[in-house]
Parts: sequence; structure tokens; C-alpha cells
Amino acid sequence: MTFIHHTGETRRGRRALVAGSVGNLIEWYEFGVYGYFATIIAARFFTPEGGSEAEALVRTYASFALAFFFRPVGAALFGRLGDRVGRRPVLVLVITLMTVATALIGVLPTYAQAGALAPWLLTFLRVLQGLSAGGEFGGAVSVMTEFAPPGRRGLYGSLQSFTVALGLLAGAGAAALLATVLTEEQLGSWGWRLPFLLTLPLGLGALWLRLRLDETPAFMAEAARETPPPREVARAVVLGAGRIMGWAAAGYTFLVVLPSYLQSSLGATFQQALVATVLANLGFAVTIVPAGLLSDLLGRRTVMLTGAVLVVVLAVPLLNLLQESGVSNTVKGVAVFGAGAVVGLMAGPGPAMLSEMFPARVRCTGLGLAYALSNAVFSGCAGLIITETIERTGSVDIPAYYAAVTCAVSVPALLTLSGRGGGRGGRGEGWTDGMRVNGCG
Repeated sequence: MTFIHHTGETRRGRRALVAGSVGNLIEWYEFGVYGYFATIIAARFFTPEGGSEAEALVRTYASFALAFFFRPVGAALFGRLGDRVGRRPVLVLVITLMTVATALIGVLPTYAQAGALAPWLLTFLRVLQGLSAGGEFGGAVSVMTEFAPPGRRGLYGSLQSFTVALGLLAGAGAAALLATVLTEEQLGSWGWRLPFLLTLPLGLGALWLRLRLDETPAFMAEAARETPPPREVARAVVLGAGRIMGWAAAGYTFLVVLPSYLQSSLGATFQQALVATVLANLGFAVTIVPAGLLSDLLGRRTVMLTGAVLVVVLAVPLLNLLQESGVSNTVKGVAVFGAGAVVGLMAGPGPAMLSEMFPARVRCTGLGLAYALSNAVFSGCAGLIITETIERTGSVDIPAYYAAVTCAVSVPALLTLSGRGGGRGGRGEGWTDGMRVNGCG
């Protein structure tokens, strides 16, 4: 009977990993596609006659940022629903909303076809995506870490970040494939729509998986318990956002903004920029799961601090290397691969670290808000801030300064993690490294 019980728990845990992570993959696939096609979207939706390319790109990133600022709204709305009704209904709802909104982008009329209505329609769909993405992270990470065996939350949570890398790689791969098989005219005319339309079958598959998902034991056990004081929850949300702001900023700078930066500031071709992005995301993917596993052994603080400090030290030299015309493409490829790998050191332990800051009664809301707020400010605004600042100052080192400064600010917040950081020992150890509450799930 014990063997059967453990086999059932293992099966449920694996199902939770797949169902929780697949929606995140689709979300980041779409956000990656939007970033990789930013220059084309700018030309099709934000460039009326007489407008400059730089101005259109800034408007495109403004729409990008707006979606991120609706993430906290989605995190609060769907997070509260997830803490009251359950994780499963929320995950079903948000994947449906994300799939529909993303697929509709693929059939939107352009500025040439619909005039000023076109950018407004695009922005509206981006808002819907922001709302669904805000609910996705809290629900998915709660499910994955609440089904994790004792001492394996870092590993289970890292798979959520791993699907970020897979989603970005899938987006970059789709963009690279289209750029190879289609002419520039075809790509700009209709080819850019195909990656958005591909979300529809992917989303239907994810929906089927989530409809078969069980509710987590932690939610069932904690549903009747008293909600922690709002002040304690708010304090933990702010602290959590500070701990991951470097991850958010450096991740988007190196993994998403890089293609447009290489094209607009360093004169790279679309294909060259995509190759660099694929290499950065491969480096990111390679280190995520090992970093999560290491955090189970060494603690979240040690691994995440290492990543943050490395970004502070290496960001400017790395960007200067990319700017050097005499440096071989192989060396530059290794450099961008390394940049992605360093971000993975923060992204691997990050989900488990946030989950451990909140008891199950407020976990969906708390960790979702912390993640959404940090990403709204430091990821969503990355492209806008970098592009606008380069335009005003003429300095091509801005992306490196942005990543280094945000990681430097994250360091003090990460130092507040306990030495063990929930990484070693039993289920209760470090489970609320951020809130002074009892009876945590």
C-alpha cells in the first residue's frame, strides 16, 4: 500500500510539473516572439507616414511595457482566486485567456489597413496577455513547488524557469526559421503572423493537460486557516520583488532586448541578432536546472548571489566585447552564451525562493505579485528604457549599465535570505523566509 501511495504521489507530481510548466512555455514563447519581431511590429503598427523608425520602436516597447504593468493586476486578481478557489481553476482560466489573445494578434489589421485603430487593438490584446501572465506564474509555481518532494523544491521550481528558456528559444527558433525561408518582404508582409497563430494548437494542448490536473495537497490543507496579516504579506511581496529585480532586468536585457539592440545600435542583421539571442538563451537553459538543484544542496542565497555578482562584474566587459569589430564571431558567441548562463543562476532557484516566502493560504497572490511587480518595472520597461536612453545619450553601453545596476541593488535583498534559504532539510525548513507566520503549508 505504501508503494502504491508513493507511486500515485510521484505520478501526480510529474503531471503537475508538465501542466504547470507548459503554460509558462507558451507565455514566454509569445513574449519572445514579440520582442524578436519588435522592429517589424513597429513598422506595421506604430509607423504612420512621417514617423521615424526609432520613434516607432519606442512605441512598440511602450506597448510591450504596458502588458507587463497589467501583470500585477492579473497576479492580484487570479492569485486571490487561486488562494480561495484552487490552483487548478486559475491555471485553466489563464491559459485560455493567453491562447486566445496571442492567436488574435496573428490576425490583426496593420496601420496601413485600419489606421490608428491598429495600435490600439494590439495594445488591448497585450493588456489581456499581461493579465493572464500575471496569474500564470503564481498558480504554476504554487502547483509545482507544492507537489515537490521534501528537499526538492529548488529542482521542481527551476523547471518553471527552464520553460522560460524553452519558450524564448522556441520564439527565436520560429523567427530564425521564417527569416531563413521567407524573403524580407514576405516576412514583413505576412510571415510575422505565423508564430502568433501557432499558439492556438499549443494552447489547446496545454488546456487539456490542465483539465486533468489534481488540486495540491497544500491548498486543501490550508484552505480553512486564517489569512496572514496584510502588512506581513505586503512586506514579503516588496522583499521578494527586490530579490529578483536583477534576474528580471538582466534576463530581459540579455535574452529578449538583445536582438533589437544589436540591429539598431550595432548594425547587425536580423539573422545575426537572432543567432546571438539563441546562444544567450541556450546558455540560460543549460544552467537553470543545475542551479535549482544546487540551491537544494547549498541554499538559495549562495546560488542567486553568485549570479547577481557575476552580472555586476561582467556586464560592461561583455557588451564592450560585442562592440569590438576585431573580435571573432566565435568569441562573441561564447560571450553571449555566458551572459545567458549567469542569468540562469538567478532564475533556477528563484521560483522556489519566492514560494518559500509565503504560506499556502496566500502563496498564489504573494509570489505572483512579487514576480509581476519586479517584471513590470525591470523587465517590461527594459526595452523602453534602453532604447530611449540610447537615443537621448548616444551611449551604446546603456544595456550593460542597466543590468549591472539592477543586480547590484538585488544583492542586499538577497543577503536577507537565511543561509540555508529553504535549500536543505525537510519540508518546513525555510518555507516562509520572508513572513513571520506559523502553520505554513
